[in-house]
Amino acid sequence: MKYIGAIDQGTTSTRFIVFDKKGNIIVSAQKEHEQIFPKAGWVEHNPKEIWVNTKEVINEGLRKGDLTTDNIEAIGITNQRETAVLWNKTTGEYYYNAIVWQDTRVESMVKELLISGVEPLVKKKTGLPLATYFSGLKIKWIIENVKNIKEDIEKGEVCFGNMDTFLLWKLTGEFKTDVTNASRTQLMNLETLDWDNEILEIFGIPRQILPQIVSSSEIYGKCNGVLDGVRVAGILGDQQAALVGQTCFEVGEAKNTYGTGCFMLMNTGEKIVPSQYGLLTTVAYKFGNEPAKYALEGSVAIAGALVQWLRDNLGIIEKSSDIEELAKKVEDNGGCYFVPAFSGLYAPYWKMDARGTLAGMTRYTNKYHIARAALEATAFQTMEVLEAMEKDSNVKIKSLQVDGGMTINEILMQFQSDIVEVTVTRPIVIETTALGAAYSAGLAVGYWSDLDNLKQNWGIDKQWFPKMEVEILDEKKKYWKKAIEKSMDWID
Repeated sequence: MKYIGAIDQGTTSTRFIVFDKKGNIIVSAQKEHEQIFPKAGWVEHNPKEIWVNTKEVINEGLRKGDLTTDNIEAIGITNQRETAVLWNKTTGEYYYNAIVWQDTRVESMVKELLISGVEPLVKKKTGLPLATYFSGLKIKWIIENVKNIKEDIEKGEVCFGNMDTFLLWKLTGEFKTDVTNASRTQLMNLETLDWDNEILEIFGIPRQILPQIVSSSEIYGKCNGVLDGVRVAGILGDQQAALVGQTCFEVGEAKNTYGTGCFMLMNTGEKIVPSQYGLLTTVAYKFGNEPAKYALEGSVAIAGALVQWLRDNLGIIEKSSDIEELAKKVEDNGGCYFVPAFSGLYAPYWKMDARGTLAGMTRYTNKYHIARAALEATAFQTMEVLEAMEKDSNVKIKSLQVDGGMTINEILMQFQSDIVEVTVTRPIVIETTALGAAYSAGLAVGYWSDLDNLKQNWGIDKQWFPKMEVEILDEKKKYWKKAIEKSMDWID
């Protein structure tokens, strides 16, 4: 039997998942990597650890599934976006840890650029506001702070990549990135789908360190070593991969992924839609020689990461899945609202000076209320993104397609439906990020014939319908807005 594999290199772990023609999971393997916090607001990963883990999960997946490379027709790569790593192309050694998308160390650079007045130009060309989130300024920080790197750049030795490029280079020796990942560097022009020389000059990024930009679905090269001889034929940033995995190929179709962060994307087709309400304009996907498709995106920095924080930093729960049992112990949040602005607020506010706030507590508040407030925080943030998306697109979203690990949480999904006042739909396969990468690879090698072929695989697992009373709904929204205001302007 022939299958399609996917490497899903996420913020907290790396997975290898193998899918059959119907989009069913044949086998999966997963391994977490260390989250490194050198200073407040700094978040790093060790690229070497991620590469070692990638090889381990591939080998474990093949072993568990009793598979060989002959069973794998091709693989796709999906990855945490905006996480930047620079390495030496001769030695393969990285110059500095990968700087993660959540990292805020370039805040002073953002302020300088805002003062200089370049944001309208940058936003028009890239679809992205100036923020600590994107890769470009992370590259600049590494160049300015790592000894001898400038000399190596002059010699043509330095490579930059988001994690897709890093893994593709390790697997095949090819130095490429797809349009979805390139669009998250804040260095790519959305219209030309190429690096923008004017923005490179503004940011001080040398063009020669950047990879070639290619489509999301084509044969990039063959693996050497691990998966020897297997073609790598699909690359998508994780949220675009989930959009493809949910088969949101029509204009106006939207999905929301609940992972470390929370990300809602709406397909806008071949039209580049500038946002007036705090969303990002980004590339959705580009299959081979077909025109690129675009999307509006709302990004929430902290979703599942808040549950992880309660587990690792406060010890309220032993494992992430315990959060629901805790939240079930109470009827509501007891007036407690949690704004997890640990890395500032993303869409629709883009307030990098915001910080985490737990508001509305009394002597009555207990850990059960805090657990419930933590879950509700993800739903509230999603609500604000959805509202902005409807304003920008002039499309009323009737149903929200959801995926990601947090969607197994019944309390969260019901509250999400209540607070956005629409039906929430979870598909049978919730690993849509890996599935999207597999779909891109499979399309490139003819494993799947066309998009209709992929749509036939999608099926409903469960739906939730809004049932909260209007008075209660309005009160909760009012206090959430109040808590958001309290979190802002914390950093001078």
